[in-house]
Amino acid sequence: MDPKISEDSSSEIMFMELALDHAKEAMSRLEVPVGCVIVEDGKVIASGSNRTNETRNATRHAEMEATDILLKQWQNSGLTQSEVSEKFSNCVLYVTCEPCIMCAAALLFLGIRAVYYGCANDKFGGCGLILSLHESNSKQASSSAVGQGKNFKCTGGIVASEAISLLRSFYEQGNPNGIYSHNDLLH
Repeated sequence: MDPKISEDSSSEIMFMELALDHAKEAMSRLEVPVGCVIVEDGKVIASGSNRTNETRNATRHAEMEATDILLKQWQNSGLTQSEVSEKFSNCVLYVTCEPCIMCAAALLFLGIRAVYYGCANDKFGGCGLILSLHESNSKQASSSAVGQGKNFKCTGGIVASEAISLLRSFYEQGNPNGIYSHNDLLH
């Protein structure tokens, strides 16, 4: 068993499999196959998948899609900013690929409790591979505005091979909206 995965790995795998379903759905729309779910008290309360190609907006990552759904719901229900912060502090995000620097900073700012991810993001990883923004006392986070958030637990490697397989399949067929050919990305 992978030492990175906690004792309660059955629920972590179940939620990650739901995130993988969203990644597959993204791939069917010719999006980079990354998906996520946000869980509160053992229940999925939001989900998202990449929509960067569809929207022509590079910020529309799966994590941003899911958190925006929650922000809108909670604000429409009349929650104050401090109540929204409290709600996020009880949430766990499951995402198929390590959050990029932008998403990790946003999750830190929102005060999410924990993040579980599938595969590492070797180009833009914000939860340990490139930067460790999930640790607000890290040198990178404390030197920026995002250093105001709370640390969040970050655990990777859950169903990583499945996440990698999806990404590999997507890039082998070529991202129709990408600037690089699949050969550039696979070597």
